[in-house]
Amino acid sequence: MLNRMLTQAGTIAIGGHVKPDGDCIGSSMGLYQYIRDNYKEKQVDVYLEETLAAYECLKGVEEIRHEITGEEHYDLFICLDCADKSRLGFSLPLFESADHTLCIDHHVSNGGYAEENYVVPDSSSTSELVYELAEKEKLGKAASEALYVGIVHDTGAFQYSAAKPSTFRMAAELLEKGIDGPRLIEDTYYVKTYTQNQILGRALMESILFLNGRCIVSYFKKDTMEFYGVTPKEMDGIVSHLRNTKGVKVAVFMYELEPEVYKVSLRSDDSVDVSTIACQYGGGGHKKAAGVTMQGSFYNIINRLSAQIDKQLRDDA
Repeated sequence: MLNRMLTQAGTIAIGGHVKPDGDCIGSSMGLYQYIRDNYKEKQVDVYLEETLAAYECLKGVEEIRHEITGEEHYDLFICLDCADKSRLGFSLPLFESADHTLCIDHHVSNGGYAEENYVVPDSSSTSELVYELAEKEKLGKAASEALYVGIVHDTGAFQYSAAKPSTFRMAAELLEKGIDGPRLIEDTYYVKTYTQNQILGRALMESILFLNGRCIVSYFKKDTMEFYGVTPKEMDGIVSHLRNTKGVKVAVFMYELEPEVYKVSLRSDDSVDVSTIACQYGGGGHKKAAGVTMQGSFYNIINRLSAQIDKQLRDDA
């Protein structure tokens, strides 16, 4: 599928979801380098929002485009790690004007909105899917580094249950390309800025247990984010730290986008399918990791989520 569509296209755009995470960036840059290495006659561009400085270790990130002029047109637009076309953000017009579209994704909430779709919900990451679709012997070092980073981030450095034996085999094959796996994990996954550690500490300190200690929540108002000078992408990972609390089945982290509008991240163990909860409010994701934007006060939102979480916990009992 992938190589057929690449062969038929002269101009190619790659786009991912808003607030790109490690898998979105890794899969996008991995595919970008794969195309550049093996389809040298093609024009290929990547469209993503600004990323964290931690990803500057990946070759080509300085070439990512962060805006469009409205005059671009592509033969093929490839969506990566994006469950719904609306989450393409600023690059959506390029998707809609492209002659052909392809979506590669692993979100269970993806209904298949492109002309051709390769959606595998039980895959560890979109980076793993790009690896599957690429011709392995044609993957260069730069592409391999990016895909490895994507797999690392969506498996929690190979700690999550989504990391199956096949995931470890892929990682081993990528390491055989000569990449420095430990350095990539350290630089992009573990190393945090001083400010990131400050806000993580505050989120943990001000967290609240509810539903008899089976759930935990923490949140930031907009003025708190402004005080620390942090952006949403700098808060990645906080919800996962909350989820590590002993006895907790579901973690919720929220931050205010505008007065009484919150971005909500949910993480769970096998007890609760948080994607179904997120979908009820217009969001989506995976069984154990999902997100949604909700309106209301913090207490109003957590009460609504609490009812849905408690229902699933009761049904599972």
